Amino acid sequence: MHPVALCVALLQQLGAPPLQAPAAAVPPETAAPSIWVRPLASLLIPGSGQLLAGQDRGAVYLAAEVYLLSRYLQLDHEATQEARRYQDLAFDVARRAFQPTRRDTVFEYYEQMERFVESGTYDADTGSAFLPESDTRTYNGSVWLLARRTYWADPNVPPDPTSPQYWNAVQFYQARAVSDNFQWSWREHSLEHQVFRDYMQRSDNAFRRAQSQIGLLLANHLVSAIDALISARMSAAAGRNAEMRTSVGIGGRTQVRFSVSF
Repeated sequence: MHPVALCVALLQQLGAPPLQAPAAAVPPETAAPSIWVRPLASLLIPGSGQLLAGQDRGAVYLAAEVYLLSRYLQLDHEATQEARRYQDLAFDVARRAFQPTRRDTVFEYYEQMERFVESGTYDADTGSAFLPESDTRTYNGSVWLLARRTYWADPNVPPDPTSPQYWNAVQFYQARAVSDNFQWSWREHSLEHQVFRDYMQRSDNAFRRAQSQIGLLLANHLVSAIDALISARMSAAAGRNAEMRTSVGIGGRTQVRFSVSF
């Protein structure tokens, strides 16, 4: 009998299990996508990738997300409320005398209302000709002064009214000056003007703080995703569960520790 056949017969008689072909190795391409499941989950919802892996610190990321989101919504509501207050005050006091149509505009308009007591007239000529506001203490007057300084050789000496220099300055003024429907005056309303400034300041501060919350929200998503990615890659490389732990001590000292289960 052939030696190989003899060995097989002896193994069968001894009760040994039949020889089996080794299991085919799993191509790395089929296992690779699982590494990205937890990081992508954490990128969408911070902490979810850690919770999928049974890591308790995922709750910290999730709690931070809830707090930061609620804080952003609170600050955004506060900023919007203060903005509505200064807009209403501007319409009821500074713009009321000009009988305007209630229509809001860009934020820069209210910034100029904060700086200047009066807007000035748009067209100072009562006839058919167009004459820009000349009082430089008003907003429109300051725009006309800037137009003259930009296009005239001497801002105090007007060129020929038919010259390109003159009409370039006029077009500059018309594009930036406040029209009749948006005129304002805080004259004899200095107290209301100060309250208007306070409302604007509070609204601007709230908007800035809300924007900072957005930055913290994005950072929470990113850190959670990186944490989940490192943990997933370590687990895949070691063939067992691995964790990355971070801690902040007294004085802001940060420690990062890696652990692998055996």
